[in-house]
Amino acid sequence: MSTATIILDKKLREYLLNVSVKESEILRELREETAQMEYSAMQISPEQGAFMSFLVELIQAKRTLEIGVFTGYSALVVAMALSEDGIVTACDVSEEWANVGMKYWKKAQVEDKIDLRIAPALKTLDQLLSKGKQGTYDFAFIDADKIEYQGYFDKSLELLRIGGLIAIDNVLWGGSVIDDSIQDSSTKAIREFNENLSSDPRVSISMVPIGDGLTLACKL
Repeated sequence: MSTATIILDKKLREYLLNVSVKESEILRELREETAQMEYSAMQISPEQGAFMSFLVELIQAKRTLEIGVFTGYSALVVAMALSEDGIVTACDVSEEWANVGMKYWKKAQVEDKIDLRIAPALKTLDQLLSKGKQGTYDFAFIDADKIEYQGYFDKSLELLRIGGLIAIDNVLWGGSVIDDSIQDSSTKAIREFNENLSSDPRVSISMVPIGDGLTLACKL
């Protein structure tokens, strides 16, 4: 038992990975290729990927959203957890980064489950709303430019069914959220988003200390 979340050192994290993360060879290959790239820190951790896969299976999601694809690891994680008729609507502005993941999506035979939309995510979300897709999605993952987090969240929530789940990444922002000397626009946006979400009557939430902080919001 513990009255607070324990801190994982390197050895304890390795233990966690060894006993709880069943990362496929394809996922590992994509993660390792991404690790050699510029901005590789934007990649989610394998334990976060495993947690997201577990959530998608737990709620039996079929239709999911992804805001921010990067090299496609999280999209692949979710697609592999979906049923055969599941779909990931994946939003990003960089086709170059997404192309890295495409060959792994194909290798895993889930490329037909991932509907990649290369456009500003807010535009894509507006298009889905204009087509009457409100309340039709089960799960959303938000991991894109932090200044637009509130807009991504609000539109994703409209698209989500009651009981659906939104996972929002980087909510601890490397600890910067509690450092008042850091006042850049992204940090301020995350602080404001976290504060707003803590009192949002539309959802119940839990902030999970995995990766760089992952908030789960369930639509009420």
